[in-house]
Amino acid sequence: MRTKNILQFTLAFFIAITAVAQEKKWTLQECVTHALNNNINVLQGQNTLLSNEQDIIASKGQFLPSLSANLSHSLSLGNRELFPGQFVERTDNSTNIGVSASQTVFNGFRLTNLYKQSQLNLETNQLELNRIKDDISLNVVNAYLNVLFNIENLDIAKAQYEFTKKQLKQVEELVEAGVQPQANIFDAKATLSRDLQSVTVAQNNYDLALLTLSQLLQLPYKGFQIEVIEIDSPTAELMYDNAQPIVAYAIDNRYEIKVAEKNIENAQLNTEISKSGFLPIVSLSYGFGSNVFFSNLLDTEASFFDQLNQQKGHRFGLNVNIPIFSQFQNKTNVARSKIQEENATLNLQQTKLNVEANVQRAFTDAKAAYLSYEAAKSSLESQEIAFQNSQERYNIGVMNAFDLEQTRLRLVNAESSLINAKYDFIFKTKVLDFYLDKPITE
Repeated sequence: MRTKNILQFTLAFFIAITAVAQEKKWTLQECVTHALNNNINVLQGQNTLLSNEQDIIASKGQFLPSLSANLSHSLSLGNRELFPGQFVERTDNSTNIGVSASQTVFNGFRLTNLYKQSQLNLETNQLELNRIKDDISLNVVNAYLNVLFNIENLDIAKAQYEFTKKQLKQVEELVEAGVQPQANIFDAKATLSRDLQSVTVAQNNYDLALLTLSQLLQLPYKGFQIEVIEIDSPTAELMYDNAQPIVAYAIDNRYEIKVAEKNIENAQLNTEISKSGFLPIVSLSYGFGSNVFFSNLLDTEASFFDQLNQQKGHRFGLNVNIPIFSQFQNKTNVARSKIQEENATLNLQQTKLNVEANVQRAFTDAKAAYLSYEAAKSSLESQEIAFQNSQERYNIGVMNAFDLEQTRLRLVNAESSLINAKYDFIFKTKVLDFYLDKPITE
């Protein structure tokens, strides 16, 4: 019985935990933070930085001398011909012990430039990771706003459906009173069916928007919900007056611009590394070692440690490698590096043009979205008045059901247009905030 109670308690506990997890509503900031902490591209970028740090350590190590020790022993067995026609059974033991070190003194500044390049790669990939994080943040904000947009659309569709249900009830009462013909009931039912279909479509669009956001966050769709944010109506204060300050700031601060600039530095270092092929390489080496030899044919050899002491020696070396002709390899390497420098410069120019075009397009889109919102707001006000008048005329029998439905559809379209224009404007201003490095989650 006690075990049964424990199992029941454990089951109830996990059910409660699951229910709490499913009831959690994700805020915009939580969505962005979760995406930045769990996105695969971000995690891969972080691993790239860790790899770059190891490259820096390795390039530093190239300045240090290499040191190695060796120990070998060989045994030879079998017949040996000591003199013509005279063979003996001979056993030889040979032992070699040594320590060696080598140091590159000069190699055309290749090691120095490789070290600089490893540091530059770390800086470049850090900037690239920041760019990826910015893009992810903007995508999450866009997906979040899309969910909010579809929530409002769904609310409108449901409100219209409830309104049509009341309208149907009113029509049925008027038909029973003999004020309207029986055909109006069929028209009202047809309208109710269309509104129900609109609710279904709006619900499906909302589900798809929520699914898109959950997939972007790599979270299970089941039980996933977001915190609904009250989006204020757009005002002229949210609109920027001029795109040029935004363009100037973006060109000076955007990560893609800085990455392109770092790529130019990297290409220049590659050219210097290629030029090192024309310069001599100077290296020093040192070795210390000894050897021991024993044979079964001799019994006069010194002991192992005596031989080891007697035959020890030092070896010093200086190596200078002067390139004379490399089959045009050095020449073509330098030429290719200079071409890459030019391409990197052109890429920087293209990146600046892309940023400027994106800002200008976002600014133009924001202006158009705001004007569209103002027009949609005026249109909605007019359609609301028109629909009220149509209802009054319909109730007194001056307007038929078809004309009333057309007026109502125009009202529904005006409401949808206003919501669409509102969220379109909000997102476009968020894009401009993005290029100004302003918080886009507020």
